[in-house]
Amino acid sequence: MIDLHCHVLPGIDDGPEAIEGSLALARGAADAGARVLVATPHVSWQYPNDAVTILSLVEELNARLAVERIALEVRAGAEIAMVRLIDIEPAELQCLHLGSGPWLLVEPPFSPTVTGLDSILFDLQRQGHRILLAHPERCHAFHREPQMLRSLVRAGVLTSITAGSLVGRFGGEVRRFALSLAREEMIHNVASDAHDALRRPPGIATELEQAGLQPLAEWLTEQVPAAILSGEEIPHRPEVELPGIEPARSSWWRRRR
Repeated sequence: MIDLHCHVLPGIDDGPEAIEGSLALARGAADAGARVLVATPHVSWQYPNDAVTILSLVEELNARLAVERIALEVRAGAEIAMVRLIDIEPAELQCLHLGSGPWLLVEPPFSPTVTGLDSILFDLQRQGHRILLAHPERCHAFHREPQMLRSLVRAGVLTSITAGSLVGRFGGEVRRFALSLAREEMIHNVASDAHDALRRPPGIATELEQAGLQPLAEWLTEQVPAAILSGEEIPHRPEVELPGIEPARSSWWRRRR
């Protein structure tokens, strides 16, 4: 598996405080089946991280993983708060892409209303960036205005759902909304959003199985993430039966196809 969203770097945000915690998280991810972790520390007003610092810590962590013989590769990325996007210089923003591809992981606000979110994201697309939305199922504005999320997806924005959301770790409302996105075929990736080895661990596969999405696991956790990191075309979603998840009667995705 490729985990596109993980707070594995030490001492840089609300992830592990020290390298030992990073190693414990990485070991847990490898044991859970991950072969690549993308380090996505917050880039926000609270955590004003930059690409040079992130890359330096990624290199340090990969060196320690080799010494500890943990079979895992860490790549550089970032989880960029939407409110910071307009203040980041273009050259710096380019360096915050996931891996070496053209995709940015953007975190929408948790507030119940958001003004201008779609305009900001469409402007980023016009600049040549491609957008992967971090945990949109936890964005209350999308709960209130699901049509806004549908419009973004129609325009080429992809969604990255937190695995724990699918099994109720962020509450029943978030779980129901995440499963509704699955019914509408609006989930493109599932990531751990892990912050440590115990409280927010790096699990994905078990959660997919519990949520009835295991038939899509390869597409969600290998094929789509690999294309995002390489900049290749996103592969078509396979036609599979999802036990326990009824498809929407008339989803925009099916009409479009």
